[in-house]
Amino acid sequence: MTTRVRVVTLNVWNSRGDAAARMAMVNAGLRRLDPDLVAFQEVLPDQLPGLLDGTGLHGTHQARTTATAPPHADRYGGTAIATRWPHRIAEVLDQRGTDAPDVPWLTLAALVPLPALGDVLFIAPTTSFRLDAEAQRERQVLALSDLDARHRTALPTVMAGDFNAEPESAGIRYLTGRQSLSGRSTHFHDAWEVAGSGPGHTWSADNPRAAEDIELLVRQPGHRRRIDYVFVGSPHAHPGAFARVRGAGLAFDEPVDGVWPSDHYGVVADLEVGLLTTARE
Repeated sequence: MTTRVRVVTLNVWNSRGDAAARMAMVNAGLRRLDPDLVAFQEVLPDQLPGLLDGTGLHGTHQARTTATAPPHADRYGGTAIATRWPHRIAEVLDQRGTDAPDVPWLTLAALVPLPALGDVLFIAPTTSFRLDAEAQRERQVLALSDLDARHRTALPTVMAGDFNAEPESAGIRYLTGRQSLSGRSTHFHDAWEVAGSGPGHTWSADNPRAAEDIELLVRQPGHRRRIDYVFVGSPHAHPGAFARVRGAGLAFDEPVDGVWPSDHYGVVADLEVGLLTTARE
């Protein structure tokens, strides 16, 4: 028995720009894509119902999971997830610290029941955004692997979000098993690497919505990076199951009537999830 699972991640860009028009575009895109697991970043609590209207998805915003809002959350928003099947929050991880005080986005870890297969762990993080913050991101991805270890199920974990780091960075190399950090190692499959085509840039000077922040943070022409990801757990952590990446592409990467949905492009990945009937397939 296998189940097809479509995963989408998108940085919503809070309330900047033509927010109402952009939210309507994202909602229309979600209806068209018909995803099963969605990770949102930089979304305000009052935006989530409109984003999910008519999609049949069950949503949880970080604001519903904690009594105290992180600083700047009212301006920059937070993390939210949406799932085809009703989920339950397993843990909320606050990744702020003395070396990352300006990240108002919490990490949500949810258990989602897949039909006939059981629960899958779905993790929705955002890591530090500054170009000089790789040390912070290294600490944060180590915490993400600990979070996975605390709650993972037989089915491969799905993790999706805005990691603010290119594939060659230490944090992403750690997640994909290419290097160790602090004497530790792990392994997730990068869905784009398995099934995507082309560079897969998700934050690009080609998007006018990104131009202002690229000028603020980078100040170099033609800046383009792949920083948004869908990851799936490894057979090493899930020996009795699989999550084969059958497709990966960009989403929300074109304007409609001159309006761009966000300053990021989203990522959509199609997974085939199942349990092995024998020790080896």
